[in-house]
Amino acid sequence: MSFEFNNISWRGDALVRPECVLATAAGYLYVSDFRGGVTEIAADGTQTFFGGQHVEGIGLLKPNGIALLENGDFLIAHLGDSQGGIFRISREGHCSTYISEVDGVAMEPSNFIYLDYQGRLWITVSTTITPRADAYRKDIGDGYIAVIENGVARKVADGLGYTNEVYVDPDGEHLYVNATFSRELIRFDISADSDYQNNQLTNPQVIANFPAGTFPDGLTRDQEGNFWVTSIVSNRIIKVTPDGEQQVVLQDNDAQHMDWVEEAFQAGQMGRPHLDDIKSECLKSTSSLAFSGPRLSIINLGCLLDQKIPSLDSRLLLAQGAAGCAPAHWHFDDNR
Repeated sequence: MSFEFNNISWRGDALVRPECVLATAAGYLYVSDFRGGVTEIAADGTQTFFGGQHVEGIGLLKPNGIALLENGDFLIAHLGDSQGGIFRISREGHCSTYISEVDGVAMEPSNFIYLDYQGRLWITVSTTITPRADAYRKDIGDGYIAVIENGVARKVADGLGYTNEVYVDPDGEHLYVNATFSRELIRFDISADSDYQNNQLTNPQVIANFPAGTFPDGLTRDQEGNFWVTSIVSNRIIKVTPDGEQQVVLQDNDAQHMDWVEEAFQAGQMGRPHLDDIKSECLKSTSSLAFSGPRLSIINLGCLLDQKIPSLDSRLLLAQGAAGCAPAHWHFDDNR
């Protein structure tokens, strides 16, 4: 199907690097906001900002991934220049440290925090290299995944090629992760005891290897079992079947510019200019995807370089549309 960008509607205004977007059944969107917190966007367009406090020894937080908790608080992954950590922000704007170490070592700049249906919290750190741009290479694999148990974080997978968003199936048996610069979607088996403690990730399997121009970042799944992957720089949305077959359902990029980016990547010379100076018609480095609406058929796109959230009906991309799997936080706003 051909797609006209004028069919996109927009949610939010004056957002600062809304990299991660979450949606709830009550019609709210929550986006990470580099002003040091989370912005709530109600169905009527009303915006409320939570956070903005300076943290001792860190300064203003730089939220990348975010998670919504059942009591309405947020957990944010702090993507500092040299420091990371997971921080908790209340609806009153109070900020506190939630996790600052993994395996007893200070956490590096932190990419993502994810709540699954079993109540487990998963963290990704893309790289331990500073500055992070030095790890925009296919031959570097020092990203890791950690799990939080009893207030302590520990690594459960390591040696990954720039770990980004994760997704856990509702039954809690498998975890999937995008590795941005090794260009892989990887599945792990999850083993845990009866209380969902002592979690381990085992048996890694590559579900999909992505081609030139794709740098997988955001990750979710639909009710048919397909993965939905977003690519920064090339502004691609890719539908991936369980056996790894890929279909680009939307993209917005300049071919000559992408050749320049790809040449730099293959030469091990990719850097911030290749991420920050993209050329496109409408989308500005699509980084995450959340399904919303009564049928979970509306696509909302987080991004690195815009001040608002693109929103579109999935039927504009596929004749049959798509319905996302409800995330663990889907009903947390029901009683508001």
